[in-house]
Amino acid sequence: MKLIVAIIRPDKLSDVLRALYQSEVRGLTVTRVNGHGGETEHVETYRGTTVQMGFSEKVRLEIGVSDEFVDIAVGAILASARTGEVGDGKIFVVPVEKVYRIRTGEEDRAAVTPLVPSDLFGN
Repeated sequence: MKLIVAIIRPDKLSDVLRALYQSEVRGLTVTRVNGHGGETEHVETYRGTTVQMGFSEKVRLEIGVSDEFVDIAVGAILASARTGEVGDGKIFVVPVEKVYRIRTGEEDRAAVTPLVPSDLFGN
């Protein structure tokens, strides 16, 4: 099991969500964050004072997946979040020791892997 943490541009969120959904990756958390990466800092004048702006708005996605979904999820994010410009973001893949689904008590793979329709009907 892995936790995929992706930091992306806010304007790419819809594209990334669509790509993940089409790749059958379900269940994620989205948070608006501020951060500093490789972008060049820009200077603004505010009320007569020059201010160096150090942080950019970003979106943080957190997706818990079983091992077989890692490459699928990462590929979907890479393909849909890329603009080719500095500031596109980063993807971190972090090992997860244990996962529990609160509603059912399921653990590990059963707690992170989405059910496909054939699983629901026993086919």
